[in-house]
Amino acid sequence: MSDPMSDYVIETEDLCLQYGRKPALDRLTLRLPRGGIHAFVGAHGAGKSSLFRVLLGFEPASSGSARVLGHDCTRLTPAVRGRIGFVNEEHTLPAWMRVSDLTGMQRRQHAAWDAARYDEVLRHFNVLPGQRAGQLSRGERAGVNLALALAQRPELLILDEPTLGLDVVAKQVFIDALLQSTAIDEATIVYCSHQMDEIERVADNLVILEHGRLRYVNGPDDFCGRVQLWVAAFPGKAPDVWQLPGVLRVQTIEGLAHIVTFDQDDSFGARLKLLGADNAQSMPLGLDRAVNAFLSHGHAGARRAA
Repeated sequence: MSDPMSDYVIETEDLCLQYGRKPALDRLTLRLPRGGIHAFVGAHGAGKSSLFRVLLGFEPASSGSARVLGHDCTRLTPAVRGRIGFVNEEHTLPAWMRVSDLTGMQRRQHAAWDAARYDEVLRHFNVLPGQRAGQLSRGERAGVNLALALAQRPELLILDEPTLGLDVVAKQVFIDALLQSTAIDEATIVYCSHQMDEIERVADNLVILEHGRLRYVNGPDDFCGRVQLWVAAFPGKAPDVWQLPGVLRVQTIEGLAHIVTFDQDDSFGARLKLLGADNAQSMPLGLDRAVNAFLSHGHAGARRAA
């Protein structure tokens, strides 16, 4: 049963996690509402997995607070933990156990176990109950883990790089199984991945972390609408366009200046012409290129985006 006092599945306030002198989470304040699929993206070391360890109670924060399903993450009871599903990138299962035995063990631990949902998800992966876990491919183990997690009817499901190491076909099957499951109508899903094609398919909400800090949270379409590519032709030497507001990235390709901006309207083209551009045209970027530009920029002014 949901905590009636909280409208959020995840709440953090000034959350910090320090490894020696290196901050993994740096005063992170985040609130995720119930429902939908929240996709977390960021470079390696952005703090995504560190955040999940704190949320699941695997590691205490250095300072600040974190709550999941309305409960303090340092005091999660077995009952609260039973409302959270978790699938990580390893997909480890006891190699000696048969799939049917794994299923029975999980079913006994979760009173709300949904056998129909388990079968619904597992049928995507062609796994037989009598197979031992050690005989399964990585993709099949991923499918079993997903089925086990969804069958417990979690209120919150955290998927941390669930398709890492899977081949193209296995990735497609995993995403299809997730999106076609009835669970997505009930659970709030946190999906972490470096694969932007996956994020584009699944995300209702986009959360961008960088160096343990929140850089952006909103819909992916909104984000792509705020990032633009401007292509400008300068007759002579191109001026220093980094002086202009909102510049994320600048490249010269075949004599043309390619400028990626954040939160700039048509007046940016007018500014380019004032700097001597003969022509300046804008076009949208896909999510992959937009996120990469956003995270790899060198202009301090764009840091106001979060």
